Amino acid sequence: MSQQVLDPVTGAAAGPARRRPRRLALAWATAHDAGFRGVLIGLGLFLAIAVLGPFAYRADPSTVHLSNALKAPSGAHPFGTDEFGRDVLARFLGGARISFLLGVTSVLGAAVVGTFVGAFAGFYGGWPDSVISRFLDGLLAFPALIMGMTLALAMGPGALPAGLAVAITGIPWYARVVRSEVLSLKSREFVDAQRALGASRMHILLRHVLPSVLGGVSVQASLGVAYAVLAIAGLGFLGLGVQPPSPEWGSMITEGRTYLTSGQWWISVIPGVGILVLVSLSVALGERMRDYFDPYGKIHY
Repeated sequence: MSQQVLDPVTGAAAGPARRRPRRLALAWATAHDAGFRGVLIGLGLFLAIAVLGPFAYRADPSTVHLSNALKAPSGAHPFGTDEFGRDVLARFLGGARISFLLGVTSVLGAAVVGTFVGAFAGFYGGWPDSVISRFLDGLLAFPALIMGMTLALAMGPGALPAGLAVAITGIPWYARVVRSEVLSLKSREFVDAQRALGASRMHILLRHVLPSVLGGVSVQASLGVAYAVLAIAGLGFLGLGVQPPSPEWGSMITEGRTYLTSGQWWISVIPGVGILVLVSLSVALGERMRDYFDPYGKIHY
């Protein structure tokens, strides 16, 4: 008599045709989680706005019209204008693209470099691990924002230096997370089995150990986007990030803060709301992903 197979998500009986591999089960469970769907839809809409918004709304974010300065939101300018008469909606859409792309690329760079550095240190151990760990400890001794400001000052203002500064400050966090996971994985039975079969250390690291830590890295990266967006906005607020007249949310808040007390709130508040929404969605995505990758979470495979 054949053994009955249970569906990994619903728990119902499933035949051979209904067996799902773990990744497919994760996708199936995600599709049935309304909260996760909401977060993904929100991020998808935000990405569409950032990429397609400037094409749909054709106003030039850098064109100066002093006669239209400080106009309240209206049909002609849905988000109003700033002190130079530039359309705030056009600048908001341009800033969304810059903030999103800079945040994602800086996180990807930090995650890739930090993953390989931490995996190498944890798997090989010995003096390489000691040297790398002490170097990472030294980087972590400085507050991330202070280090980012220092690196941005050293490299000069601009979008690329700001993205590099945020990426460099994030590398130690990924490296430490991956190192701790690799230290626990390298003593597992599947690693010993690969060694017994004659596999090289590099083969074991790349083909068997690294894939096992990508879940934790993806969770850290999802949460890291929120930090990256805030850090880039902070550098722009201090004049160390994207430089005018290019639209960037942090610099927009700086430009409009002097007009908050005189009633022109839209110049600063609208980009601030954009930062709040993007950071909230990134944090929510990280929390949801942690629930699914946590072996003691609500869904088991």
